Amino acid sequence: MNILLIILTYFVAIEHLGIMGIEIWGTSTKQAELFSMPLSFVKQAPAKAALANMGIYNGMLGLTLGLTPLFLTGHNQLVMTALLLLFVIIVAIFGSLTVKKQIFWLQGMPALVTFLVLLTQLV
Repeated sequence: MNILLIILTYFVAIEHLGIMGIEIWGTSTKQAELFSMPLSFVKQAPAKAALANMGIYNGMLGLTLGLTPLFLTGHNQLVMTALLLLFVIIVAIFGSLTVKKQIFWLQGMPALVTFLVLLTQLV
């Protein structure tokens, strides 16, 4: 992978680790604000558990994206990174349609740009 692709991939990975932090350890006020949810809802135990569960998924996605360049090389590395970026793009589209339109711009667009740069490596 070229240096631009590595930097963009790590940006997306770090972004997802940050989202994990907010979903798991963020204050209820910050979670309600960032995810456009009523504060009274976010303070409920089932909502806290659901946010933490989503946080684990985001964290594992970020971790896998970050570790892929370290453990895979060549074509396998590109394919795995492409697959993970497609997951992010699909989830961002779904989130923008069901929760908050900004999700696509904040999560999906960096992944989409990275994916497009990656495609230039596959050709």
